[in-house]
Amino acid sequence: MNWKNLQPWASHVHPGTWSGALIILAFFVLAGLLLSHLLRQGIRVVVARDHDNRLDRMSVAFLSKVASAFVWILILMLYAHMIPALDRLATALLASVSVASVVFGLAAQSTLSNFVAGFSLIFYRPFRLGDKLQISAPTGVETGTVEDVSLGYTVLKTYDNRRVIISNASISNTTMVNLSAREARTMAVVPISIGYDVDIDAARAVILEVAAGLPDIEEVVGCPVTNLGASSVDFSLRVWCADSGVAAGVRNALLEAVKKRFDAAGIEIPYAYQNVQITKLPEEFSKAERADTE
Repeated sequence: MNWKNLQPWASHVHPGTWSGALIILAFFVLAGLLLSHLLRQGIRVVVARDHDNRLDRMSVAFLSKVASAFVWILILMLYAHMIPALDRLATALLASVSVASVVFGLAAQSTLSNFVAGFSLIFYRPFRLGDKLQISAPTGVETGTVEDVSLGYTVLKTYDNRRVIISNASISNTTMVNLSAREARTMAVVPISIGYDVDIDAARAVILEVAAGLPDIEEVVGCPVTNLGASSVDFSLRVWCADSGVAAGVRNALLEAVKKRFDAAGIEIPYAYQNVQITKLPEEFSKAERADTE
């Protein structure tokens, strides 16, 4: 096989022809897929060898996405430079690049802000992958585990397997509670109310006895009176638990156990009710009442 035999084939892959542009495009796409695959495999190897957990998993995952996007941008730039038609088009558009950049910046303002906010999350590290966050969302206060941080969004997995997707810009500008702090021990604060006719010391003794009998409670801090309400005396039972998940379950168990013990001990839990006092009946009702008595 000599050059004369290869020349017809070479003419088909010339970047100045449509067939050549498509063949070169396929080659660049394959090269991009290969480079992205090698990049991901290299990152997996590095993370697998990090037995001491010195690398932040969230930073590695985010930067791998940035590197993959950079690979594809580089592939597109090289392809546009090789194709004469695209190269001439890029040169023609260079004169209006300032206007195009302003239009693109306004159109992609939210996307760019999410992208920059993702870098701030990586740099300041308010949380990591696997941390449990409590954050305000349109559905209310959501508690979930950080599952993924992409170029634009952060994904939280809730306890009931829902996925709460929050933009990086929103999560950077909101107040969040990281429930996976270095000190996992969490205090559960349980409000309990009794009526004014109930003995405070007797009710407190019942509450503390119930708290001492629950196995998930590590330490009972106390049960002070925190408020004298319009119709109730309010306690605040405070106990230490192993973590926030245990604390949520302990709060529910305490409320149920205290209610049962209060019912057995005859201790009133106040509830809203009204007393209606009739001072004078209308005349027609008085006549009807006298007729019934006669």
